[in-house]
Formats: sequence, structure tokens, C-alpha cells
Amino acid sequence: MEGLANLSPRRMAKLLADCKSVKVKRLFFFFSDRHQHAWRKRLDPKDFDLGAGNRALVSGGRLDPTYHITVPEDFHGLR
Repeated sequence: MEGLANLSPRRMAKLLADCKSVKVKRLFFFFSDRHQHAWRKRLDPKDFDLGAGNRALVSGGRLDPTYHITVPEDFHGLR
């Protein structure tokens, strides 16, 4: 995610719209918020189907309250 400073928001919006994995889309927004890229403000999570309920990337991690995905505990310290 650190190297995606020049990502095209239109292209990413198309990829996110075509993506069937709720977990992948939630993780994408989690990391894009974490790295604070300039293009992030042009992608609204409400425009994409992020499903309902909690998802877990790892067991025993910490639930992110924004995207309802459980990620490793050490991911939360860098936001």
C-alpha cells in the first residue's frame, strides 16, 4: 500500500466494484486509511458493497470499528 501513491481512483473504483470479496474490499479501505494516500478521499466506501457483519483476517486480532474486520493487533498502532 505504501507504493500506491499514483493509483488511479477511477481504475480502483472499477476494480472494487467488480470484486466479489467483502473481506478484500474492507481490507483495502482499512489499509488506504492507514496510509493516508491523497486518492483515498475520492473513493467512498459507501459506494461499494462491504457486506454486513464482522469479518476476520486473523483469529485473536483486534476488530476495526470502521470496517468491521479483525486484523492483527499491531496494525492498529500505526493509524
